Amino acid sequence: MISYLKKINGEVRETDSIDDSCWVNIYPPYEHGTLDALSKELDIPLDFITDSLDVDERSRFERDENSTLILVNSPVLNDEGKDSEAIYITLPIGIILTGSHIVTVCAYENPVIDKFLENKVKNFNPADRQMFVLQIFEQNVFRFLECLKKLNLKRNLIEQELYNSSRSSELQQLLRIEKSLVYFVSSLSTNELLKMKIKRTDLLKIGSDNNYAELFEDVIIDNSQALEMSNVYTHILSGTMEAYASIISNNLNIIIHRLTIITIILLVPSIVAGFYGMNLDFLPFTHYKYSFIFIVIISVFLGFALVYYFSKDRK
Repeated sequence: MISYLKKINGEVRETDSIDDSCWVNIYPPYEHGTLDALSKELDIPLDFITDSLDVDERSRFERDENSTLILVNSPVLNDEGKDSEAIYITLPIGIILTGSHIVTVCAYENPVIDKFLENKVKNFNPADRQMFVLQIFEQNVFRFLECLKKLNLKRNLIEQELYNSSRSSELQQLLRIEKSLVYFVSSLSTNELLKMKIKRTDLLKIGSDNNYAELFEDVIIDNSQALEMSNVYTHILSGTMEAYASIISNNLNIIIHRLTIITIILLVPSIVAGFYGMNLDFLPFTHYKYSFIFIVIISVFLGFALVYYFSKDRK
């Protein structure tokens, strides 16, 4: 799906054709040959569009004679729904700057781009391409911070459940959170390097404009904060997983210890009873009238003696 958008009367609205200073947004699905036609119409390399649709692309920028491609990774909810997969994954947002247009390309619907489509970003105007790019960076960082808060809240809730009962389902959820954080750390690191390189090379031609420069600096700081939060949450989660693994191992050792004691307690009386099941004449109390009762009493006594022995507090 290809949309041509402009800001009219304070709202982003879709138009029927490409005008100067309009925003072109590309979402799948689209008909065969559409991307080729759009590439020729806007005079941009087809690789810029196809690279933006590759979910494995990392954050980077690339220049051509008439256009510039900026790829920045953004968090999206994983729709696969498998228990073994991460809750969030990261996918690239392609931003293509031409002489008079800005093109955004995503492999799937992206909450960051949706905010612009729904007029939820303050002072947004597609005609101001430099500000638009900086606002995409800003909203992308806000999206990372929002997802990090949700993951941390989910982790806290799972930990509370694990205090009551250590079940495999909770541990699987923690593993999914850990995978999401790994995606976040990797993407935020590459995003930070990308922004620092854009700032150093002045790719957006911000120059000495204070408004752009201050916003870009704030975005870089927020990205560093999100990266630090991801690292902290990753370390906390790793420590939590190791702690619960130790707790489960310790609980298993306690259970095995108790079962071993019970086995020994039951084994000794069984040995005594087994000796008298041999039908041998020289066994003690063999011809005694109350031998059965006496042997049962001895077996029970030995069992209680072992219980008392193992229940004593020994230093």
